[in-house]
Amino acid sequence: MIRLDSISKQNGHQILFIEASAALFKGEKVGLVGPNGAGKSTLFRMIAGEDVPDEGQVSTDRGITIGYFDQNVGEMAGRSAVAEVMDGAGPVSEVAAELAELEGALADPDRADEMEALIERFGEVQGRFEELGGYALEGRAREVLSGLSFSPAMMDGDVGALSGGWKMRVALARILLMRPDVMLLDEPSNHLDLESLIWLEDFLKGYDGALMMTSHDREFMNRIVTKIVEIDAGTLTTYGGDYGFYEDQRALAEKQMQAQYERQQAMLAKEIKFIERFKARASHASQVQSRVKKLEKIERVEPPRRRQTIEFDFPPAPRSGDEVVTLRSVAKAYGDRVIYDGLDLRIARRERWCVMGVNGAGKSTLLRLVTGSAAPDSGKVTLGGSVKLGYFAQHAMELLDAELSVFETLDNTFPQAGQGSLRALAGAFGFSGDDVEKPVRVLSGGEKARLVMALMLYDPPNFLVLDEPTNHLDMATKQMLIRALASYEGTMLFVSHDRHFLAALSNRVLELTPEGVRHYGGGYTEYVASTGQEAPGLRS
Repeated sequence: MIRLDSISKQNGHQILFIEASAALFKGEKVGLVGPNGAGKSTLFRMIAGEDVPDEGQVSTDRGITIGYFDQNVGEMAGRSAVAEVMDGAGPVSEVAAELAELEGALADPDRADEMEALIERFGEVQGRFEELGGYALEGRAREVLSGLSFSPAMMDGDVGALSGGWKMRVALARILLMRPDVMLLDEPSNHLDLESLIWLEDFLKGYDGALMMTSHDREFMNRIVTKIVEIDAGTLTTYGGDYGFYEDQRALAEKQMQAQYERQQAMLAKEIKFIERFKARASHASQVQSRVKKLEKIERVEPPRRRQTIEFDFPPAPRSGDEVVTLRSVAKAYGDRVIYDGLDLRIARRERWCVMGVNGAGKSTLLRLVTGSAAPDSGKVTLGGSVKLGYFAQHAMELLDAELSVFETLDNTFPQAGQGSLRALAGAFGFSGDDVEKPVRVLSGGEKARLVMALMLYDPPNFLVLDEPTNHLDMATKQMLIRALASYEGTMLFVSHDRHFLAALSNRVLELTPEGVRHYGGGYTEYVASTGQEAPGLRS
């Protein structure tokens, strides 16, 4: 369906592709992987026709439709989420807009004198809407939005009132409703809660078109894709299988390349040693010349290119008392909406609680109550002795000084630390080379999140409260964070929609349900085995 033939592309001084080739065939589900800045979004734009290669060709079969979702959703305002989603479905959306306009006009007493003409036009437009399958389309639009966790009120409300994350869900819903021949999804798993993520997973499994996607969610990628295309140093390499298979194959190929390189280096050293030893002896002249010519003809094996991943040994957290935090008879409401009424919870040292619950269940509210960012309406929240609290939340990014660079931010916070240690810390969170000189004001949301996480873990607290800590982290940084927290000896309370993160780090589960709070011994893996579901909102 889509072929990339010997494409080359350069952005400024950065070379993204050098005579790279790959193909996407009908019905395939492909994961596009590569380090940040490798050119994944550029490749999507070239396939979508929004960019062109400097050399080579991107060809698509005649008549196929392509739906492209990226993180730049643009302005949305002035109509409902349902109307915005249906707008991506072609002519029917224009008819739907006129139908809505006519419904408003028919209810307007100031236009009573036009009633006969309005009714006649309404009948014509309604007929056309039915002919185009409009009512079925609206039902499907609502079904998709419901799958992405929209309430009926949010579906019918002005899309302009939604946050950026919810607008992204609307943009994603447009592509899903469209059901094009080819879907290009750039990080569709960002901004989704666990229930929406699992719904999207099932939707994409049942989609019969061709799919190419990027995602920093390992489980999500593994369950959908059957082929991986890797961008690395300007080339495109295709691997059959899911992300786990790709990782294994890449590691095996690197090992084989390293062994081949070392064998050749040993052979070259042996030959060079012989030449050096006998080059002055006339009796060995012919042998020396033969070996010199042999070395000149040998095609040199290059060592495998290794992705730069910087590990950082985080210092141990100081020990807290055995009782870390206690909530007694806590009540919390926002207006008429009761979040908690009589909540009791005790968190002990070295417990790692993950908090589960559908949107609006009160996950972030619980974290704010525990950290003192919000006060209970009644009841008491008590931190234990020697507790040093660290709280990661999205608003923490707003507290960074916009005029300081990444390195200045670290250096100002830890003036006694050595430059080498701080640069290693920055590197572990994805700031390598000149990136440490970037001012905070130009950082993306993901980069700011990584900087806040680095600030918190360099001098670690003994009680970590984390609200969606893996948002925007790439797989390598996420894996580094999981390894660091796996050896962390403090206490954790966290919310995450990343199943790999949940399974790797939790040893207790707190589930928030309309019927009340449920406690589960064991971590997320045991919770799934016990309930038969990966998220509370999926349970029948």
